[in-house]
Formats: sequence, structure tokens, C-alpha cells
Amino acid sequence: MSVVSAPTKMRTPQEINGVILRRVMPLLIGAYIMAFLDRTNIGMAKDRLEIDLGISATAYGIGAGLFFLTYALSEIPSNLIMHKVGARFWIMRIMITWGLISAGMAFVQGEWSFYIMRMLLGVAEAGLFPGVMYFLTQWFVVKDRAKANGMFLLGVSIANIVGAPLGGLLLTMDGFGGLHGWQWMFIIEGLPACLLAYVVWKKLPDRPTQATFLTPEEATDLEARIAAEEKAGAEASGNHRLRDILKDKQILLVVGIYFTHQIAVYALSYFLPSIIGTYGKLNPLQIGLLTAIPWIFSAAGALLVPRFATDGRRSRLLVTGTMIGIIAGFALGAVGGPLLGMIGFCLAAFNFFALQPILFTYPATRLTGAALAGGIAFVNTIGLCGGFLGPYVMGMMQDATGSKLSGLWFIVGMCIIGALLSLMLKRGAEKPELAPVAH
Repeated sequence: MSVVSAPTKMRTPQEINGVILRRVMPLLIGAYIMAFLDRTNIGMAKDRLEIDLGISATAYGIGAGLFFLTYALSEIPSNLIMHKVGARFWIMRIMITWGLISAGMAFVQGEWSFYIMRMLLGVAEAGLFPGVMYFLTQWFVVKDRAKANGMFLLGVSIANIVGAPLGGLLLTMDGFGGLHGWQWMFIIEGLPACLLAYVVWKKLPDRPTQATFLTPEEATDLEARIAAEEKAGAEASGNHRLRDILKDKQILLVVGIYFTHQIAVYALSYFLPSIIGTYGKLNPLQIGLLTAIPWIFSAAGALLVPRFATDGRRSRLLVTGTMIGIIAGFALGAVGGPLLGMIGFCLAAFNFFALQPILFTYPATRLTGAALAGGIAFVNTIGLCGGFLGPYVMGMMQDATGSKLSGLWFIVGMCIIGALLSLMLKRGAEKPELAPVAH
């Protein structure tokens, strides 16, 4: 890709926003596609790991979830380092280390090596998502941020749309070169992240004033507008320091909602292929193709819904509405057969990434500077503990009941709590009368 010089005439904010979306977002989306693919491809390997290595459903759930514990513990330090060294270098580092470790998953020998590699993968990948969320706050004003976040989260949907059929196809390589199909899957899907890391290093600017596709005047004006918004929100909420995060009830509400949301996302990500496998005699490729269908709907949700979150009232209504959609989807998946179950999972997935980009606009309206970087990482850190709890409970309940659907009711219950919390959300500098008052 050749470097295109910025025009000499200053463009409108809308035009600048469009240019940034075209020039910055593809790199970020590509990075997240790789990350989520390498994070969740064990879902396709679950049944083969049980057969070849004797890893039970409970052990699988623990291993799947351990990723999030080490990921969560490393989140805040990683995001604070990125704040100091810049996004370009830090995202490159993250991608290289996770790509190598993901490929190394091919050589696990049993439960303990499985646990260790998943924990190392969590450390390696920590900081990517909150880092990008923070990075986007430096490029987009508040009213455009949910749309940008939604576009970034397309990476999750694309990873599952492509990854599930690809994983199913790679599993058919069983025996080639003396390796199992799941070993080939980890190797082939892990190493490309290292190659993309080089492209990120060469092409991703750290901030608008370093971008060749903006004039100095455009870049300065954009950074000034963003800084003014951050200052107004932080002054209204009084949050300028890292320790202020724990005092802000709104940030804690976001954490609670995100926790329940992540329980749902990763329960479906890690167990959907196995659930679909109970619908009939299906080969790995067929399971992969069916697994991809709900994630097509998740991409639609990410594209269609966040653009309407232009103010505090709309954002709050959309967060609550999408949580209700997730609840309904999982309930339908638990009681329906193959057809109704798939409809339910599609409904839940549609709302996954319609909600998440809106939710992550809240910290940036209440925090600024290092507090913002740390705050976003804090939200993601605690929230991702749900990524451990969801798969763990799903695996435990499967072993206890013999049903792969039994854990879905736990997900429903947790999401009801998240929906109730969403009713009290309020952005920084939002007029009190626009938000429900908690009694």
C-alpha cells in the first residue's frame, strides 16, 4: 500500500472521519480477526482434544477460561505501557507473541500443558482490545466512537464466520505429516499473526498528528476537539486519576454489565460447535459451517446498531435492549430443538456486538489521560473474568448433567442482572434528568 499525501484543503469533520475509518480501521480489524481466531479456535478442537488427549469437558472449560485470568491480570499494565510507548509498537509486540504461542498449542500433551499454554496465551494477548479501545478515543469524537468501536468488533464476527469452517476443514487433515488435524489448525491459524504484525508496524500511525493522510491543520483540529470533550467529561465527573476509577459508580456499572456480557459471548464461542454436534451426524466441516451462521448475525448487529448511540439516552436504551435480546436468544437456545435453537443463538449473537461498542463509549466520557487508558483496561480486566466463568460453568454443568445445554440457564440468569444494571447508566456531563435515578 503506497503512502498517499494529504490534500492541502482542510476537509469537514465528517470527511476526516470517513478517511480515518478507511485508513486505520482495516489494520485494527485484521489484527482482531487474528486474535479472536487464535483465542477461540479450541472450540472446534474440543471434542478431538477429549478423544486424543483425554481432556474432559470440565478440564476443557477450565483451560478455555484460564486464558482470561492471565489476560485480565496483565490488562492494566499492558494498556499503561501502550500509553507510554505508542499503539504501533505495542500492538506489534502483542501480535508476535500471541501468534507464536497459539501455534505452540499444537504441542500440548494433556490437561496441565493445555492449562499452561492457555495461560501464556492470555499474557501474550493482554492489552490488545482495551489498547485499541483507548487508541480509538484518540481518533474519534464521542458521537462517532460507538460506530468505530462497532467496526472494530467486526473482527470477532469475521473471525468466527471464517474460523469455524476453516477450523473444520483443517481438522480433516488428521494424520497428514504425522500430526492430528487439531495440531495443523493451531499451527496454520497461529503463525499469520506474526506476519500481520509487520504490516501494523509499517502502516499504523500512533495518533492523528503522525498520519500522512491528514493535513497538519486537520490533525491538530481533531486532537483539539477530542481533548476538549475529554476535559469536559472528566471535569463533570471529577475523574482525572487512576484511583478515581473505583469511586465512579458509572464505571462500576459498566464493569458489571460487561462481566455478564462476556459470560454469554465466550460460553457461545467455546461451546457452540459442541452443541451443534448434538443436532445430528455431522462432519467437522458441516459443524464449522453451521457454527458460522450466528456470527454472520453478530456482524450485522455490529454494523447496524451502534451508529444510533449518538447521545446518553439512546445509548442507555440500546444497551438495555441488546441485553434483553441476548437473554431471549439463550433462553430459546436452551428450550428449542436444532431449528429454534439456532434462531436463538443467532438472536443472541446479533446483540453481542451491537452492545459492546456502545458500552465502551462510557469510560471515555468520564475519564481522561492515563486514567482513561487504565479505566478502559480495568473495565476489560474485570469483565473478562466472565470469560473464565462462562466456559467453566458450561463445562462443569455438562459433566454433571450430561447435557450440553444445561449451562445456558446460568447464562440467562447472569444476563438478567446485566440488563437491570444497564437501567442506571449515565455518561459524563449527561444531564441528570436524562438518566433514571437509582433509589
